[in-house]
Amino acid sequence: MPTLLYTHPACIEHDPGPHHPECPDRLRAVLHALEGEAFQHLQRCSAPPATRHQIERVHTAAHYDAVHAAIPDSGYGRLDADTIVSPGSWQAALRAAGAVCEAVDEVVAGRARNAFCAVRPPGHHAEPDRAMGFCLFNSIAIGAEQARAAHDLERVAVVDFDVHHGNGTQAMFAGDADLFYASVHQWPLYPGTGSPDDTGVAGNVLNAAVPPYAGSAEFREALDRLIVPAVRRFEPELLLISAGFDAHAADPLAQLTLGTDDYRWATRRLVAVADEVCDGRIVSTLEGGYDLAALAASAAAHVAVLLGD
Repeated sequence: MPTLLYTHPACIEHDPGPHHPECPDRLRAVLHALEGEAFQHLQRCSAPPATRHQIERVHTAAHYDAVHAAIPDSGYGRLDADTIVSPGSWQAALRAAGAVCEAVDEVVAGRARNAFCAVRPPGHHAEPDRAMGFCLFNSIAIGAEQARAAHDLERVAVVDFDVHHGNGTQAMFAGDADLFYASVHQWPLYPGTGSPDDTGVAGNVLNAAVPPYAGSAEFREALDRLIVPAVRRFEPELLLISAGFDAHAADPLAQLTLGTDDYRWATRRLVAVADEVCDGRIVSTLEGGYDLAALAASAAAHVAVLLGD
């Protein structure tokens, strides 16, 4: 079965303005890195727009309307101090969420082994009724509910290795024992959430916080000792990955010191546990990563493992 790559030109058209770290060149860098011969067997797919119904499985109607109303005809709009929108942002956000939904459809149906969604804006900070942290809609949570609502899956897990805690995903999952959220992230750091004391309604939240300037050893221990065993115990029917690459040593927005090989290793560990518990079914989506060279190399390493490297 193939590995799918979902993207769409609309995701380049989301423009938060000059000097904003979540820039269109992020996606250009990732897509360029996936053009090489090593990626010739990727099955490339056009991301559809998510429907309002799909988005409102996790977001309020008021939030959907507020994001839509904030999109300017020209120039820029602002949803919070860091979350800037442009005329192209609406379609980009719909395509980012739609990519994850269709990838879930294809993987759960057995038409693909796994998928990577090379899309933006990112999503894991978006809460049910609030856009924040560069995120408009929480694509990974929307994808989890697509799996449950459209395919009758009961148990879905998200593993988030973005350097920033996915407060939005945790907020959407913490009260539902059939959803599992695990994050390895720098703490303290924006957005100020992600305490190891947060464990969810049934131990279904796991926050493996690591301190500033931690590196490969701490990251790998958190995944190996805490997250992978917890995923195995939870026994999800589908594993979703919030793939942020901003814990890289070169990244300007945090202080962890990972290298590209750490992302390759982490992906192998997650593929192995998915093979054990859910027939290898994985859907991954791009979250953060703000040094273009480090982002491109790390995303390429991640996708190479999904392809079977």
